[in-house]
Amino acid sequence: MRGTLTGQRYVDDILRPHVGPFLNGLPGAIFQQDNARPHTARVAQDFLRHFQTLPWPARFPDLSPVEHVWDQLKRQMPSCHSVHDLELAVQDLWAHLPQDNIRCPINSMPDRVASCIAAGGGPTRY
Repeated sequence: MRGTLTGQRYVDDILRPHVGPFLNGLPGAIFQQDNARPHTARVAQDFLRHFQTLPWPARFPDLSPVEHVWDQLKRQMPSCHSVHDLELAVQDLWAHLPQDNIRCPINSMPDRVASCIAAGGGPTRY
């Protein structure tokens, strides 16, 4: 995706064509996202009213399981000399990401939330 991601682009390019149909196929699914500006835009919130969402605290973006996945991908990212090479590299890394690299951070959520609560909202080992 090139350019700035606005709330409207988030709905038009991501939520409506991809997230909505995916969530509709998973009864009882709960959608989680951080508080990035496009995610909290009124147009995005209006679209998501049709789905169950997980409220996300503004101060804890690193609790999100996908942040750990992005970190893994960044560490594996080869040096790219063009936007096209970068796009291909990201797609290849994502396609070959072991499912356990996604499943483990998700399964650790109860422990991470408990650590966050125990730390009174302060830093944790996660």
